[in-house]
Amino acid sequence: MSFLDRWLAVWILAAMGLGLALGHFLPGLNHVLDAMTIGGISIPIAVGLLVMMYPVLAKVRYNETQRITGDRKLIVLSLILNWVLGPLFMFVLAWVFLPDLPEYRTGLIIVGLARCIAMVFIWNDMACGDREAAAVLVAINSVFQVVAYGALGWFYLQALPSWLGLETTSAEFSLGAIVTSVLVFLGIPLLAGFLTRTLGEKAKGRDWYETTFLPKIGPWALYGLLFTVVLLFSFQGEAIIAQPLDVARMAVPLLLYFVLMFVVSFFASKLVGLNYAKSTSVAFTASGNNFELAIAVAIGTFGITSGQALAGVVGPLIEVPVLVGLVYVALWLGRRWFPGDPTVPVPQHHASAASDQPNRTTTGVSS
Repeated sequence: MSFLDRWLAVWILAAMGLGLALGHFLPGLNHVLDAMTIGGISIPIAVGLLVMMYPVLAKVRYNETQRITGDRKLIVLSLILNWVLGPLFMFVLAWVFLPDLPEYRTGLIIVGLARCIAMVFIWNDMACGDREAAAVLVAINSVFQVVAYGALGWFYLQALPSWLGLETTSAEFSLGAIVTSVLVFLGIPLLAGFLTRTLGEKAKGRDWYETTFLPKIGPWALYGLLFTVVLLFSFQGEAIIAQPLDVARMAVPLLLYFVLMFVVSFFASKLVGLNYAKSTSVAFTASGNNFELAIAVAIGTFGITSGQALAGVVGPLIEVPVLVGLVYVALWLGRRWFPGDPTVPVPQHHASAASDQPNRTTTGVSS
C-alpha cells in the first residue's frame, strides 16, 4: 500500500481543514470560484472531479459489463435502493431532525434526490468492489437522474408534504442543469476511460495496460479527490464556520443517512445472493450522493447564499469522511459476511498467498 493510500483519511481531513481555512480567511474566494462557472458548472470543481474519475474509469473492463446488465437481481435491487428507499429515507430524516428549518430541510431533500455518479467510483475501488458493476449502476442512475429528478423533486417537496399536512416548498429544477451535470461529471470521464482502455489494449495489449499504464495514472485519482475536497470546503468555508450549530444539526441526519443506507444496502445485497464485490458496489452506489448536482440545483434554484446551498455543501462535508470510514467497514464485513468468497479482498500481509488475484488485495484505489 502506498504512503498516500495508507494515510488517505488523514489527507482528506487535512484537505477539508485547508478548504475551510481558505474559505474563512479569504472570504472573497467563494465569489472568485463562483465567477468561474459556465452553464451552472464550476470549472475548478469539474477539473478536480474529472482528474479524480478518469483513472478509475480507465480501469473498468468495458467488455465485461454484459455480465452486469444481465444480473437482474443486482439491477432491480439498486433501482429500489437508489430511487425508492434513498429519497424517502432522506425525506423522513430531514423532517424529523429539521422541522423548524425549512431551507436546510429542503437542501437535504435535494441532496437525497441526487444519486451518486462520481465519487462512488473512488470508494468502490478502495473497497475492491466490482468496477464493471459500479460503471453500469452509475450509468443507470444517470439515466434516472435525467428522467426522474424533477418529478421526484415535485413529489417530495410538494405532493407528499401536502398529503401529510406538512409545509410545502415550490421549486423549479432545470432539466438542462441536470443533463449538463450528468454529461460533464460522468459522460466525459467515462468516454475518456473507455477510449483509453480500448486504444491502449489495442496498441500494447492488456498486460501492458494493466501492469504498466494503470499504476502510473492511478495516484491521480486521489490527487483529484483531495483537490476537489479543498475546493468544496473553501466554497462555503466562511458560512460553515460562522454557523457551527446549524451545520451540526444537518450533520446528524446526514450521518444517519450515509451509515444506515450503506449497511442496509450491503446486507440486502448479501440477502439476495450477490457476492462481496457486487454487494460493495450496490452499497456505495446507494449510500453516496451526487453533491455536484445537489449544489448546482440548490444554487440555481435558491441562490448561492441560501440555506439550501449551504445544506448542499454540508452534504460532502459529512459524506466524504463517513464514506472513507465505510470503506474499512466494507473490508471488515467482507471477511465476516462472505467467508470463502473469492471476491473478498485479501489483507496485504496475505497478498503474497493470493498473487493470482492482484485486484483483490486491499491496496486502495491504486490497486
